[in-house]
Amino acid sequence: MHKRMGEAVARVARKVNDTVENKTDSLDLANCKLMTFPVGIYKAMRSVTEGIYRISLANNELKSITSRFVTTFSQLTELNLAGNYLHRLPEEITSLLHLRDINLSRNRFRRFPEPLATVPALETIDLEENEIADVPTDKLASMASLRSLNLRANPVGPEVRLLVRPLVPFDLLLSPEEPIPKA
Repeated sequence: MHKRMGEAVARVARKVNDTVENKTDSLDLANCKLMTFPVGIYKAMRSVTEGIYRISLANNELKSITSRFVTTFSQLTELNLAGNYLHRLPEEITSLLHLRDINLSRNRFRRFPEPLATVPALETIDLEENEIADVPTDKLASMASLRSLNLRANPVGPEVRLLVRPLVPFDLLLSPEEPIPKA
């Protein structure tokens, strides 16, 4: 077990070093078995955080994202958090003024993460395969930049299904309605 943990730590360190040394604009820590965002990364990436525009933390074991993560990577345009155990986002997510695309599919959200409704540049929200039943339709309708909201494989209520163009200026992706069983 210690060997596997050591290999995982080494893989994360390599990916962080590659990003820092090559001054790339993205950090890919997908599939690294992370339970939290490693605090040491903040220090290691101090010199390049302003140039990071895309981060993938997909398919890890994250239960939360901290406000420090959000404020450190304030220039993000894309954030992939798919396949984790997230059920809420920090309020500071509203400070990501350049965020255009967020993938929160295959997580544990029971409610629509409302702080997203005030992220001004947000164009795409993927919440497929969560446990969302209630959606703040009034807030979504006022999101000027939103182009696509994926709510497939969520137990959304019938009122969400009534949201059709021109009521909302974005594509709303839902799973087909289950037929009502005959008695």
